[in-house]
Amino acid sequence: MNRVIRAALRLFSAPRVNMREDYEKVRRLQHRLAALPPSRYHTLDRQIVSEDGSHRIPVRIFQPRERRRDDVLLFFHGGGWVTGDIESYTPACAAMADLTGCVVASVDYRLAPEHPFPAGLEDCYRVARLLLEDPRRAGIDDAGRIVLVGDSAGANLAAVVSLRLRDAGLRRASRQILLYPVTHWDHDPATSPFESVRDHGSDYRLTNTEIQDYFELYAPDPVQRRDPLIAPLNAADHSGQPKSLLITAELDLLRDEGEAYGRALEEAGNTVRTHRVDGALHGFITLPRFSRPLREAYETVNRFLDEDSAPAARGPA
Repeated sequence: MNRVIRAALRLFSAPRVNMREDYEKVRRLQHRLAALPPSRYHTLDRQIVSEDGSHRIPVRIFQPRERRRDDVLLFFHGGGWVTGDIESYTPACAAMADLTGCVVASVDYRLAPEHPFPAGLEDCYRVARLLLEDPRRAGIDDAGRIVLVGDSAGANLAAVVSLRLRDAGLRRASRQILLYPVTHWDHDPATSPFESVRDHGSDYRLTNTEIQDYFELYAPDPVQRRDPLIAPLNAADHSGQPKSLLITAELDLLRDEGEAYGRALEEAGNTVRTHRVDGALHGFITLPRFSRPLREAYETVNRFLDEDSAPAARGPA
């Protein structure tokens, strides 16, 4: 990214939305943008009953134009646990299906502040657990073909779901793909342990202020934000995790904490691939299909999916 483009991005990043007050406006705008142009996607909507039976969790199934792999990508969308849903992420999920040749199952988990932590996490955990226990729900016979995928806050949810499945001794996915994940609780440039927070927290796509707003809506209690179910980098044990692909964006304040999570997984004995997309901004998975960061990311994803995968891990009997 050249200096002129960077300067323009900084200029346009100055007027910021107050997410705590305007999250509903952002949701409506996301829906309008996702509706243009009219969709031509082959999808199928399903619903899964929540653990306590109080509500249903929508899941949208995306079929690729050409299915080249047997894997099913179980996808948790980004949006700071506050915005985003299966409607606004439909173009991105359709692109994911076509560019990987995989079926994509997108989970419409409950959002904060109407449903703060752990509501959205419980929805994702419920869907993942059921599909891993009975992969025929996803149209496959082998739970080892289910891959956990998420971007940003969705990658946070994928990482935490995987840790919870291990702790519960349940069947786990054999692979996970975490795109620029949230893994830490502190994004204050004065106190954060990560240089990317100071280098990119006031520029471009995502700022310190915005992510702080998201955390306040998702987990109003500041002490609770250090919980490993919100900040998985804080987990005492990162062992027993799936083969993992961490993809980060160079110009993203979350870059360093995502890469730190990859190192934590590797140090705990897991197989990890980490790839940084140079010149990329946070949220690039929603860019048009011709964009360079998106193409580079999917080239990396496809190489990862092509590697031999082990059967889904089981917990102790």
